[in-house]
Amino acid sequence: MSYADQVFKQNIRRILEEGYSDEDQKVRPHWKDGTPAHTISVFGVVNRYDLAKEFPIMTLRRTYWKSAWDEISWIWQKKSNNIHDLHSHVWDEWADENGSIGKAYGYQMGALSRYKDVTKEGLEKAFGDDLKNRNIQKDSDGVYKLDQVDRVIYQLVNTPASRRILTMMYNPHDLSEMALYPCAYSMTFNVVGGKLNAILNQRSQDMITANNWNVVQASLIVYAMASAYGFEPGELVHCIANCHIYMPYHLDLAKHLLEAEEHEAPKFSIDPTIKNFYDFNKNSFHLENYEYNDFDYKIEIAI
Repeated sequence: MSYADQVFKQNIRRILEEGYSDEDQKVRPHWKDGTPAHTISVFGVVNRYDLAKEFPIMTLRRTYWKSAWDEISWIWQKKSNNIHDLHSHVWDEWADENGSIGKAYGYQMGALSRYKDVTKEGLEKAFGDDLKNRNIQKDSDGVYKLDQVDRVIYQLVNTPASRRILTMMYNPHDLSEMALYPCAYSMTFNVVGGKLNAILNQRSQDMITANNWNVVQASLIVYAMASAYGFEPGELVHCIANCHIYMPYHLDLAKHLLEAEEHEAPKFSIDPTIKNFYDFNKNSFHLENYEYNDFDYKIEIAI
């Protein structure tokens, strides 16, 4: 059976059996009618997925993995903070009249920072002919400025043994100008034995709405980076600070999913000819025999 299903059920059972309610607390999230959106939650959940063995996609209900990649492309490739560059409507509630979500997500990934260890030779090795398409600048001191995605690629190609390969979207200087503080806010990459591993750090996880969505997204990033830059896929470790189920609307959905049938995980493949992270799109990945259960329940989103 799908390992992702087993992990999901394990997390749901833990929340239902051991979780604490915040009904006695003042909370920020609310439902569309304005009433507070309270949760039952547990602290400090850590899930591990071996990406070499199985693509961690849920079969208890369908995960729209191509839409999940579309959001990753919006953040990691386009580095956009405007919903008009996104093909889904998952961010509509947080966008302003112009479609912007402020200095969040893609904005942070595209922001430039100075790196004294970056060289012209290293850039040419990392990006080749695509270097002209990257927003890489050189300041008056001769120091190169790269965005976070380009920095990861540069390190994977030039210094894969580094323990400093990571991204961070939780920027205290810009939080006041973000429509929503980033939930999944950091990825740390580490190469061991020729395998690319990653840790996804998440401050808050709405289990019913987005758990497997986030796992699939991070997994696709690892698969793409590994395939493009000469590594085998390794482990994804998902670290969640506050893991919760919203009350009351999501409780019945959680119990329904606990009783749902589990199917075998689909077979995953990736286009091995792509050697540039920016060239991947939703059609670069393929899932064979993805079986899932029908799920005809509307999931109300806490805002």
